[in-house]
Amino acid sequence: MTTKNQPIYQAVGKVLEALTTNNAYKAACYLSDKLVVRMSRKLYRGKFKSKIANEEIILIIGKPNYEQREFIKQCKKAGEPFPVKKIQLKFPPKR
Repeated sequence: MTTKNQPIYQAVGKVLEALTTNNAYKAACYLSDKLVVRMSRKLYRGKFKSKIANEEIILIIGKPNYEQREFIKQCKKAGEPFPVKKIQLKFPPKR
């Protein structure tokens, strides 16, 4: 069964895998200049909860925020085609 949302579903899986395997707290996948799939994990005092506890992951599919719009402008300036192949990751701040 193929649907028009198939690339979005694939992007959600890729973002979730990148977020959990790399110990990042934010991950974003750029499907076009108007559509972004992003996830973020909840931090507690700048750290992840212990491995035993449940994890909260927020999924957002939609328009890019300010930071992401700036990244898209840089990609266009550099001639990077969409969808961008690499997933952008952010890591927890160092104390």
